[in-house]
Amino acid sequence: MSLLNAPDYDPAKERRRNIKIGLTVLFVLLAALLGWLYRYWPEERVADRFFTALEQREFEKAYGLWENDPNWKQHPEKYAKDYPFNEFYRDWGLGGEWGVVKTHKIKASGNCRPAGTGVVVEVIVNDRVEPARLYIDKKDKTMSFPPC
Repeated sequence: MSLLNAPDYDPAKERRRNIKIGLTVLFVLLAALLGWLYRYWPEERVADRFFTALEQREFEKAYGLWENDPNWKQHPEKYAKDYPFNEFYRDWGLGGEWGVVKTHKIKASGNCRPAGTGVVVEVIVNDRVEPARLYIDKKDKTMSFPPC
């Protein structure tokens, strides 16, 4: 085939090609946007499960979520030196800073720059103005109080 006997121009074929390219670009941009918007979703989900356990007054389950160890009762000495259950209950139990947790709502989440590998999740508890802040490590999903 030479330049002088090239195939006829087909506008329908060109239009289909342009539509496919446009949809592909749109899909990639949409996937990138959703990835950006939900980049902290796993940590927010851990915080949501934690506060749901507190609402249901399942403090032992909440402590298991805090340490990311549902079988923490099998080896409580592992956590006794850092943050034992009795201190956890004092902080998050019925007489803790937040009182009886009746409602919660995830407000925001973001990186904690100087601390490194974790996400700070802010949670509105019992419709209070000041949010509760949790630091959730991205690697092992353990919780602590935010260092920043």
